[in-house]
Amino acid sequence: MLNLIMKLPNFILLWLSGKKQITIGNRSLLPAFQLICVQNEKLGLDLSQLSPGDFRSTYNAQNILSIGLNHIASTNHSVEVEGGSIQVREYSSKRVEDHAASLVYFHGGGWVIGNIDTHDNVCRYLCERLNIKIFSVDYRLSPEFKFPAPLNDCLSAYEWVINNNENLSIDPQKVSVGGDSAGGNLAASLCLIRKSEGKSLPQAQLLIYPVTDLRFLTNSIQKECSDGFLLTKGMMEWFAGHYLDSEGLRNDARVSPLLAENVDGLPPSVVVTAGFDPLRDEGEDYSDKLKKANNEVTYIEFPRYIHGFFNMLQIPGIKDSVDEICQAFQSYIK
Repeated sequence: MLNLIMKLPNFILLWLSGKKQITIGNRSLLPAFQLICVQNEKLGLDLSQLSPGDFRSTYNAQNILSIGLNHIASTNHSVEVEGGSIQVREYSSKRVEDHAASLVYFHGGGWVIGNIDTHDNVCRYLCERLNIKIFSVDYRLSPEFKFPAPLNDCLSAYEWVINNNENLSIDPQKVSVGGDSAGGNLAASLCLIRKSEGKSLPQAQLLIYPVTDLRFLTNSIQKECSDGFLLTKGMMEWFAGHYLDSEGLRNDARVSPLLAENVDGLPPSVVVTAGFDPLRDEGEDYSDKLKKANNEVTYIEFPRYIHGFFNMLQIPGIKDSVDEICQAFQSYIK
């Protein structure tokens, strides 16, 4: 599908979708994403019959196409966590200076799917554009490991990177965190937890269409983008049901960072949303909350995009958008 999309003009993509240009208010869906969404709807995914294992297999198969960047070196490290160990994949290149800044990255996937392989392209591209080391965390997934296990894995991985700064040739004062979707949720929660515990904070946080409120109350998830744009309200409920042991946990600020009472003094943040994403409004709400607490925040909405675009680098225009995000983030990690 992506190879086809790269070669076709927009009017052909719209024709293939079988629909007029989809719009919401002043936003118009990118034709490439419109075709992807229409094709996805035809699959008729039945979440009630879908197992986490089946979803993982499908998602993994959809994210195997490499974008190259083979000059970016990668090394897997084994990191001890409570009850076991996880992998942290380090990305670097000859252009990355010793004892420079770095980014600990948490992949998306609703805490249920995804891994360091599905986000290999993203991390290679971030390493290339930011010119820093990237540490991609393969935290354990739900429902086998429910909240707070995935979050605790991320906390442990971040601590491991800080404590091993000499061996990793990074500056411990310039370690940032970031992630997409559920990974953005984990990055935001990590910052809040370390702040509450009086620990050193990341240099900055990169939150790509983050989950910030598992109560799912906003207009974008309840109405405008609840269905039809790849990620749906039903899918988010499915993810949350596998991640959490009880409904009450949705009100826990470690799960829903938007509900944190005190968000002042947090690291500078780049918060990114997509116009046709159920998570759009809660991402913007979190950005607004950070700004009102006098934190440095750069908020970027890509009005024509859908959830997941950050991991679709093969689509024309996406690399330019990721470059824009990297440029904004670069200003916080110099």
